[in-house]
Amino acid sequence: MKLFIFDMGGVVTTNASEVRGRPAAALGVTQEEMDRATGGLFDQLTVGKITTKEFWASVGERLGKKIDTDYFHLFFHPVLNEETKKIILGLRKKGFRVVCGTNTIESHYLNHMTRGDYAFFDQTYASQLMGAKKPDPLFWKLILDAEKCEPNDAFFTDDLEANVQAAAALGIHAVQFTDAKKLRADVREFLREYKKKHLLTILGIDI
Repeated sequence: MKLFIFDMGGVVTTNASEVRGRPAAALGVTQEEMDRATGGLFDQLTVGKITTKEFWASVGERLGKKIDTDYFHLFFHPVLNEETKKIILGLRKKGFRVVCGTNTIESHYLNHMTRGDYAFFDQTYASQLMGAKKPDPLFWKLILDAEKCEPNDAFFTDDLEANVQAAAALGIHAVQFTDAKKLRADVREFLREYKKKHLLTILGIDI
């Protein structure tokens, strides 16, 4: 079985980092003050240990403000990478299993759901629902277990080098995403090598 795992932000859509700065400006505080107020809370939000409501309540308490708006949802307007989408749909058309493996938060997850960004995939594995996030090895182990796939049968792409390295350390074929053209070449190379390796295995040739 061959499994393809795609990151979302920075690969399929533009990165969520573009939201940075806007919540602080809307609340009338500096980014430094905002960073202090959200310190430790965002990681908890990413793995589902706290809810969005609890997050903003805690941030408001630290800033001395009452916050009723989910600014992460309000300001999140990712742009779809149409060329990456074509690669995903092309792989699925050929019968390959393609899933999304993403570090995200409820606000962004719901936004992507509304836009239909996850509809391109056979399945979506989101950190806030899994209780684990990249680059924690548990993130990929949970996906591989759910998909009943061995690490060397899986391909993973992410725009962040640390996540690529963590996946590769598990035996997954991992490549850093820079653009769709390179990704297409990386996918083709993976399929060529995979086919060659398994043909030699069938023939009883050790490689």
